[in-house]
Amino acid sequence: MKSIGIKDIKLGQRASVKEKITEEMVMAYANVTGDYNPQHIDENYGKKSIFKERIAHGMLSVGFISRLLGTELPGMGSIYMSQEVKFLAPVKFGDVIETIVEVVDIIDEKKVKLRTYCLNQDNQIVIDGFAMIKPPKYSQGD
Repeated sequence: MKSIGIKDIKLGQRASVKEKITEEMVMAYANVTGDYNPQHIDENYGKKSIFKERIAHGMLSVGFISRLLGTELPGMGSIYMSQEVKFLAPVKFGDVIETIVEVVDIIDEKKVKLRTYCLNQDNQIVIDGFAMIKPPKYSQGD
């Protein structure tokens, strides 16, 4: 892991990661959180829903945002202060989700604002929002 200190953060700086959404991920999320909403875990229920299939928990994809903020930009030692999130489209089993965080504002040498969003394999924005982060003072790691 690495960290990018506040003095080394630049506007427009980005980090991203891609993950394929699997049955195992969705079930692990359900098991950890206790969110067994049938929209996510019951195939028959999913077929009858407005989506016509099961979908992944929205917060599963938000977890990928947290991963990037805590391990890449700004990275270890960051303090996650707030997250605004809009769920714009369902994330389906088998989707390849690209999660992107991008620095959009540097605030008073203590905080940064990042746009946080997820795209599916069709380049459709499925999650959009902003995070406020207090980065570490100094850069460390690779």
